[in-house]
Formats: sequence, C-alpha cells, structure tokens
Amino acid sequence: MDLILWRHADAEDGEDAARDDMKRKLTARGERQAARMAMWLHRQMPHGVRILVSPAERAQRTAARLERKFTTVDSIGPGASPQDLLAVSGWPDGRRTVLLVGHQPALGELASLLLTGRAAPWTIRKGAVWWLRNRAGDGERDGEGRTQTYVVCVQSPEVM
Repeated sequence: MDLILWRHADAEDGEDAARDDMKRKLTARGERQAARMAMWLHRQMPHGVRILVSPAERAQRTAARLERKFTTVDSIGPGASPQDLLAVSGWPDGRRTVLLVGHQPALGELASLLLTGRAAPWTIRKGAVWWLRNRAGDGERDGEGRTQTYVVCVQSPEVM
C-alpha cells in the first residue's frame, strides 16, 4: 500500500485566522505551492487514489488544486493524532493508494511512526509531500517475512 502525506500549503496567520483556525486561507505563496505540488502529483499518482482531506479551509484549497474528487474527513483536521490518520487511511492493509491532505504535527508524527516504530516530532514542510510504501517482506531480506515500510520520495514545492 502507498500512503502519500501532503501538508497543506502556506496559510495566513493574521488576527482573524486566530479566531477561527478552520477558516485560515492560503497565502499567495501557498496558492503557488499547492499548484506546483498538484502538477507534480498529477504526473506521479496512479489512477484510483483515495484522497482524504482535512475540513480546514487551507487543506481544502490545497487539495482543490489537484482538480480530482476528494473526501473531507473531520477526524484528520487540526488536532488529529497519527492514530486518527492511520484509522482513516487503512494502513497498511489497504489495496489502493491513499493521499492524506492534513496538518502538522500529526503528519510528521505519522511519518516517524511508520518509519521508526515510534511517533516523534518530525516536521513536514508546508506544501510538501512524503510518499511512503508498505509491502510484505520476502523472508530472505528481513528474516521474518514482516512488512517493510520505506520512503518512495519526499518532494517540496520550493525545489520544483
């Protein structure tokens, strides 16, 4: 199973946004970040990807740049835990690639958990993608036939 973690692009943090975190909009920079990353994802993602998005305005706007159908999932909004993200993604047993568009710190903690076995405060930059893959071990390489999780790629809009 592939799991793609996409942190929302750069968002405003003004006085109005502080009153309602869910309504924070993307900045002009964030719009450019989301557009660049969406273009890259279009070229890379397989067909049939399940796209699950936080209800926060900044995540919704980031995902909208993909111009694909997506599902809004309340449980992956700001304040979500890595376990919340795992629960909605179906990791590691799902058959389809899943793209989660969400927030820090949950995305970074989830990446850490899946790659090291423990949630740590890793940072995923605004607008960046971490693409992880899980596959069954072959017994010879891992000695036990366990599943293996590895990084397919990490992509940041600043280098595109």
